[in-house]
Parts: sequence; structure tokens; C-alpha cells
Amino acid sequence: MQEPSALGRVVELVRDLRMRCPWDAAQTPATLRPYFVEEAMELDQAMRTGFGERLRDELGDVLLHVAFQIVLAEERGEFGSQDLVHAVERKMWRRHPHLFEEDGTPVDHTVDVGDVRRRWEVTKQRENGGLRPSILDGIPPGLPALLWAYRLQEKAAGVGFDWPDADGPRRKVREELDELEAELVSDPDRERLCDEVGDLLFAVVNLARKLGVDPRAALEQANEKFALRFRKIEAAADRRGLDMHAAGLEQLDELWDEVKRSGDSQ
Repeated sequence: MQEPSALGRVVELVRDLRMRCPWDAAQTPATLRPYFVEEAMELDQAMRTGFGERLRDELGDVLLHVAFQIVLAEERGEFGSQDLVHAVERKMWRRHPHLFEEDGTPVDHTVDVGDVRRRWEVTKQRENGGLRPSILDGIPPGLPALLWAYRLQEKAAGVGFDWPDADGPRRKVREELDELEAELVSDPDRERLCDEVGDLLFAVVNLARKLGVDPRAALEQANEKFALRFRKIEAAADRRGLDMHAAGLEQLDELWDEVKRSGDSQ
């Protein structure tokens, strides 16, 4: 008897859980959705901050959820693990015509990254029956705003709507900041301020993209740095018997500068 694949073993495990565990038996796609999202976020965190065992464990949690959805689909008579794997194979064959014939036969055509992206978009549009009215419709709905901005800019750049280098986005950031400052001195309402702040954030994301910096990773790093320093401020205030709520901005700024001078590794 052939040993089941790694994915097959996880699917078999979920089938067993569904038969013998009341909690697992009660689950539906809807009830599992928040757990799946949570596990995906934990995997994202592991990919950003560490590898090895932690990454393995988080990948395993996501794989378990994938297997769970496969079993639920089997129970509904929709598809099984082999159907899913075959669908992935066929999709990748179609979207890599420089590497495969449509039946998966390997070929070898020399292309650059730009060609690969263009072929990918053409193939995706063909898969949708050519009905996609905009290249932007390929962006999944519900993305976090920062990632959505990045993907919009990336898609537009894919058809040549982009600056040749980072100088254009850099000037655009300054332009948007000037517009925000002009709005601030003109007794603005909240809607206009929101519009100008949004334009500035969008421009900063575009600058990061042109610099080859992942804006989400950069913001996460800044968040972590701020949180680390703020906790050190709290510790310093506690050592001095200082009430953070009662301390004024001047005292807190002094502590902040002290923490910055001491470095973030302490």
C-alpha cells in the first residue's frame, strides 16, 4: 500500500477529528474563517521575525486549516485534495507558458521578469473569459489599505504607468506634504484633511516601492521600534517614581531622548 503524501496525512487526520471530536465535527467554513485569518497573520509574523521551528509551526497551522477546508469540501461533494492539487498544477502551467505547455510538458523560452508579469496578466484575463474591464480588478478585495495601495501602484506600473526612478515619487511626497500644510492653514474641514493625508500616505507608499522597500515591513519595523522605546520610557519613569499620566510632554520628551541615546539594544 502506497504511503499517503504529507498533505494526504493531514487530510486523513482532519477526517478522523471530524468523526471523533465534537468540536471539530461542529465546524463549518464560516466558523473556521476567523481562525484561518488569525493563523495567516501569525504565519506572516513568523515569516517577518523568525524562521526555523516557529515558521514550521505556523506553516503547519495554516496547512491544517487548508486540510480542514478540503475535508469540508469533500463532505459537500465539491472537490478533494487531488482536485485541488491538479487545479494548482494546471493554473501554474497556464501562467508560465515560458516553462510549460498547457498539458504540463516542460519547455524552455528565455524571458525577463517584465515578460513574465505581462504574460501572467494576459493569462489571468483569458482565464476570466477576457471579461475583466480593468487590470486593477485582479487585486483581491478586502486587502489592508497599505497593501492595497502597493498593489494598485504595482499593477499600474505593470503597464508602464510609473516613474522611471525614485526621484518622481520623492518630489510627489514633498508636493503632497506642501498641499497638506496649505490645507492646515486654511481652516480645513475633516473631509479635506482626510483627502490630503490619504494622498500623502499613497505617495509615501509609492516612494517606498520605487526604493525597493516593502512599506508594510518598514512600518512594522517603525512600530516595533516605537513600542520598544516607549516601554523603556515607562521603565525609566517607574525607576524615578514618575507618574506617566501626570508627567508633562517636556519630561516625557527628555526620557525619549535619553532612551534614544542609550540605543535600542539595551
